[in-house]
Amino acid sequence: MPETVARLATGGFDVIVEAGAGAAASFPDAAYADAGASIEPSALDADAVVKVRAPTEEEVGRLREGSILIAFLQPLTDRAGIERLAACGVVAFAMESIPRITRAQPMDALSSQSTVAGYKAALIAADRLPRFFPMLTTAAGTVAPAKVLVLGAGVAGLQAIATARRLGAVVSGFDVRPVVKEQVESLGAAFLDLGVRGEETEGGYARELTDEEQRRQQEELARVMADFDVVITTALVPGRPAPKLIPASTVAEMRAGSVIVDLAAETGGNCELTEPGEIVERNDVTIVGLVNLASEMPFHASQLYSRNVAALLQHLAPGGELALDFDDEITAGACVTREKAAAA
Repeated sequence: MPETVARLATGGFDVIVEAGAGAAASFPDAAYADAGASIEPSALDADAVVKVRAPTEEEVGRLREGSILIAFLQPLTDRAGIERLAACGVVAFAMESIPRITRAQPMDALSSQSTVAGYKAALIAADRLPRFFPMLTTAAGTVAPAKVLVLGAGVAGLQAIATARRLGAVVSGFDVRPVVKEQVESLGAAFLDLGVRGEETEGGYARELTDEEQRRQQEELARVMADFDVVITTALVPGRPAPKLIPASTVAEMRAGSVIVDLAAETGGNCELTEPGEIVERNDVTIVGLVNLASEMPFHASQLYSRNVAALLQHLAPGGELALDFDDEITAGACVTREKAAAA
């Protein structure tokens, strides 16, 4: 964002912005220029390159050896992409690998983008549901509020709970981690206890359930899901396909007009019937499998990501001077390529 350009420019950085880079998020080139950036046709020949998605194979070939790259790089699933960067001698930092520690919170792009996605998921659900979210008292009688279930109480899930509550729905939250019960209830939602529990990992995720635990979880969810008008799913396992929480048989038991918003669609989905990138109707239930929901709110998604990236840049190059300290937990944890590797 232009505000971040100004912050970096006063902090010792020379900033180049690719022409048109902010247009889709309502940031014209002129705003970047006014903030102190140079506008160029390409910014790939810089000392440090910042992107959202990983660079294409053609873009990797244009990066300078020894340059810094910051982006979402999918290091656990895109080995070919990481190997290309290593072969070109790029020092790459993956935003999804930022350690979940207090010092790194201003750089935590996973959390910031999950906040946007959770908020948007509740709005999409309210838009697709053929009934009101809040209780209404009218001259024609009282309208009962919608009942919403959010599966997973991480950042996205908690934001979905909070937003659905603001819209007036009666909300329940479920997570296998009992430690999040208090957070769910603090937002005014009921915590749904299905008797299936898992411990929290070091990164704040729930550990992957055993096959038997997954079976029990599916059975318990099938028992209660027909009572809900909306289900928002957010369960993810880093580097692995999303766990299947909702089989097709459970969808068939939901009431007509119900809505499922699957925030795990990009990694296969929590619902068996989710089609990544699509909105489909199965058994009179609408299943929303849109991917990259944060991009549906480009202004604030860009604002938050921009601040995350600026915090990391200032950590790696205080005062604009690169000083990589691989004894530092943040620098070492986020770095996914350090030394030039021989090309295959």
